[in-house]
Amino acid sequence: MDYSLLQKLILSLVLGAAVGIERELKKKPLGLKTTIIISVSSCLLTFVSIEATELYAVAYEKPMDPLRLAAQIISGVGFLGAGAILRRNNDVISGLTTAAMIWAAAGVGITVGAGFYSEAILATVLLLVAVEMLSPLLKRIGPKALRQKELRLKIEVSKEHSLKETFLQIRSLDIKIERIRIKDQKDNNYRQADLQIAVHQERYTSDVYEDVKTIKEIDSVEVELL
Repeated sequence: MDYSLLQKLILSLVLGAAVGIERELKKKPLGLKTTIIISVSSCLLTFVSIEATELYAVAYEKPMDPLRLAAQIISGVGFLGAGAILRRNNDVISGLTTAAMIWAAAGVGITVGAGFYSEAILATVLLLVAVEMLSPLLKRIGPKALRQKELRLKIEVSKEHSLKETFLQIRSLDIKIERIRIKDQKDNNYRQADLQIAVHQERYTSDVYEDVKTIKEIDSVEVELL
């Protein structure tokens, strides 16, 4: 048995598991088992690609690309990552980070398979630090937009009241309105406004609900964290 292959597979398993645990802790679709499978299989295919090139280059007496198979891994993993990207009914895209993590797990496996151990370890550490520490840090000390979270706010307002005035009162509650969609209700006495809003990240969703409920023109309130 080739013990260098065993070492590579074990290392790619450990690094792939590190990426998977980070996603598991955030309850994302990409989990521990998935990242391990991607990382280990990418490592194996890269190893086979390099070894097969050396073997058949001698047999056929012509140079071959040792990483041709590894290039196809990246293309194949792209389809897997696309499956993690979701478009919700409120036009919000989610799963981009998870899709990127799938691609990264494959990259780590390829790097280990090609024999660049320290590079693979360093890349994994930087990846996890960036996802877990850099983003929260920027939300604390970065521009105001990075310190906000987005919510979906659905309200019903009687036709007797002005929507413009209602929106002004919502803004006065330190709520930024980013997108508005308005439609009439079936009973024709109410209008429903579907708003995408932004508030400070430390503000509780329940507090936003209670604050909006104080506006007397609004008959019903529904708040959802995006």
